[in-house]
Amino acid sequence: MIRPVFEPESLPVVATGADLPPVAGERLTPDALRARFERRFAWTPEKIADAPWRNTNVDPRVAAVLVPLVVREHGLTVLLTQRADHLNDHAGQVSFPGGRQEPFDADAIATALREAQEEVGLDASHVEILGALPDYLTGTGFCVSPVIGLVHPPFALKIDTFEVAEVFEVPLAFLMNPANHEERLFRYEGGERRFFAMPYPRAESEEVADRAQQRDTAQVVQASAETDAPTAVQGHHFIWGATAAMLRNLYRFLAA
Repeated sequence: MIRPVFEPESLPVVATGADLPPVAGERLTPDALRARFERRFAWTPEKIADAPWRNTNVDPRVAAVLVPLVVREHGLTVLLTQRADHLNDHAGQVSFPGGRQEPFDADAIATALREAQEEVGLDASHVEILGALPDYLTGTGFCVSPVIGLVHPPFALKIDTFEVAEVFEVPLAFLMNPANHEERLFRYEGGERRFFAMPYPRAESEEVADRAQQRDTAQVVQASAETDAPTAVQGHHFIWGATAAMLRNLYRFLAA
């Protein structure tokens, strides 16, 4: 089946997670997260249907992403990127730093750390690996391992503007509150697909960045003026698809 083209932000919201409890604040601290990943306990990942147009006749490409949880004075944030519009895979989408596993990568952790260094200049010396969530199979044919890590300031980022248009941070508490999780519906000839979305106001992300620079002295180097990166604070960062699905799984893990 040919992958249909659609505009995710224009699709209807059919449900939210407002009936589910947010992850308690005491679970969203570095020590609590360390303890959580060290424990062995049963939990149920989100049941997220794969896109039916994925080609099941070929093996998925192995990839990994770093889910960077930045240790800020005012609470943990999640560092995200807006991918450049010209890329072949997931162009223009909000993503974690990451990419395909290379033959010289020892494991998923090595892939995630290497890609974070290449895409946004995040040095591995600032990253404390906590663990990983279950692999996620994308509709574009990637099997992605989400590697979770604490990022310790101060650090400086320098983004690869060929791949990344913008870097921003979102409070982990916002993303771990299912009231902010939308389910959107895409209907097409022959079926339908549901996916998660977590729109986050740009104005609030600007405030997060200001607090980070003022209190933690970290430098977040944004795309230069000659790129097509958005500069206005109006609107939202539209977090959806695989990135939102992996965040939803992180919610399930932390809430269990």
